[in-house]
Amino acid sequence: MDFRIFTEPQQGADYNTLLRVATTAEDLGFDAFFRSDHYLRMGAGDGLPGPTDAWITLAGLARETSRIRLGTLMTAGTFRWPGVLAIQVAQVDAMSGGRVELGLGAAWFEAEHTAYGIPFPDRRIDRFEEQLAIVTGLWETEAGSTFDFDGVHYQLKDSPALPKPVQDRIPVLVGGTGPKRLPALAARYATEFNLPFASVEDTRAQIGRVRTACAAAGRTDGDMVYSNALVACVGRDDAEVARRAAALGREVAELKANGLAGSPAEVVDTIGRYAETGSSRFYFQFPELPDLDHLDQMELIASQVVSQLNR
Repeated sequence: MDFRIFTEPQQGADYNTLLRVATTAEDLGFDAFFRSDHYLRMGAGDGLPGPTDAWITLAGLARETSRIRLGTLMTAGTFRWPGVLAIQVAQVDAMSGGRVELGLGAAWFEAEHTAYGIPFPDRRIDRFEEQLAIVTGLWETEAGSTFDFDGVHYQLKDSPALPKPVQDRIPVLVGGTGPKRLPALAARYATEFNLPFASVEDTRAQIGRVRTACAAAGRTDGDMVYSNALVACVGRDDAEVARRAAALGREVAELKANGLAGSPAEVVDTIGRYAETGSSRFYFQFPELPDLDHLDQMELIASQVVSQLNR
């Protein structure tokens, strides 16, 4: 298993806050720091100081961390042309010495597109398929050769397909609960399939679909990493769990049913149930970063959850 920290900066976090979280995660031994790719707060609140850009953030962190892996859950396919995205990610991979991972999704939050003048097209899954083909195709093109793509939504001609990433293959994450196209796209392009906020039962069912799609594509059973992203609400006692749940605006019972919540022992048990489905990577989601409490919670998770599972 490996364990990662996942933040939602659009809820209200500047770069310095994210830097503090990422360096703390690195110091505590977490495997990766990931962030969302959104430009508008969800739910109540003002979202101050305002949004930060995912790939600008990761470029900064690439120079200010040394070990921890860096990535997105998920980069919105509507925000960037796929050729430009391939350049951005390859550059940040070089800046980090080969520690970048790309989670890529079709995008879903129409309000943030309206708020910042970004087109929100129809047929986003069709575009998403072409985006995956272009980004991975550009990276895989041999140096000295060119890359062409003639799609419905994107066309590239005589691209030098530069720059190349440092890694031989940048890990690509695809995720979601769609029963047909997402498993097929993951089997074709992804190294990891992520289940965002899914139950144990839904995780088991979707992993089964992806495994079937991978087999149909000729991939071996161990060739795909399966992961879960789940909200974190861990406390040393009931009072601390309740305080952290209240800060999220959620009920303890609901968080225990749908997240990594409760005492360290309860969270270890929850992770064990997900692991039985085939999931081996867990993203502890911190949707709100209003104060330093999240750093204390990260230390608790590292010392009393991760340490128990990595014995």
